[in-house]
Amino acid sequence: MRVGFIGLGIQGGPMARRIAEAGHPTTLWARRPEALEPFRDTGAAYAGSPAELAAASDLVCLCVVSDNDVREIITRPDGVLAGLRPGGVIAVHSTVHPDTCVELAETVRAQGVSLIDAPVSGGGPAAAAGTLLVMVGGDEPDVQRCRPVFDSYARQVVHLGAVGAGQVTKIINNLLFTANLATAVSTLRLGESLGLDPKRLGELISQGTANSFALGRVVAGGGLDSIAQHAAGLLRKDVDLAADLAARAGTKDGIVFDAAQDTLSVMDRLLGN
Repeated sequence: MRVGFIGLGIQGGPMARRIAEAGHPTTLWARRPEALEPFRDTGAAYAGSPAELAAASDLVCLCVVSDNDVREIITRPDGVLAGLRPGGVIAVHSTVHPDTCVELAETVRAQGVSLIDAPVSGGGPAAAAGTLLVMVGGDEPDVQRCRPVFDSYARQVVHLGAVGAGQVTKIINNLLFTANLATAVSTLRLGESLGLDPKRLGELISQGTANSFALGRVVAGGGLDSIAQHAAGLLRKDVDLAADLAARAGTKDGIVFDAAQDTLSVMDRLLGN
């Protein structure tokens, strides 16, 4: 499969590199030309626009930040849809509202193109190591066509249902991760107040039944400070998405939302907001 990749950030960059290094003919596009420099050694081609990238691709992967970014890159006059041939597939790796993916899937279907949502979990280090978890929503034939590409950067690819199902799963995952950050920090502070070294306590708990990915991030970074610097806005976006989904379903928010909001409040204080 010829692959186009847009969104060469902390997570998307390593994903694109692994796709190219796995031997898939790869084309890249970025708003900032300097973002392409690290890929000079991969053999990837560079496109002048999303449409040019799409014209050289069977599968276009998007790993940009927001719903508006995804929508704009697909539908703008020189966007992905302007260049992708009938039979092509768009994979949305971004974490966005599931309704955005459902809406765009309808839009591109009118031109004979398929869209699947395939958000990932694990972060940049897991992308570089090829151990991401991919949560996919879409038609089975489209998912199967894309699986060899996803396998280049993933340890597991899980098909969860129709378009949007991957996003719902990823949003719930990020909600729980945000909540777990608050409980991890609170636990380490309790240990410190009782005379324990918080770093050693965190390292010990990480080896036991109370371990979590969030605890590992807190221990490795020495607290929430570094996480807040680069992830506070993204986590707030995902918690807001989860709250919207819960409200639409008539579901009671529950403890997980309280804990997640505690995390966001602490991050706001750390950032001086």
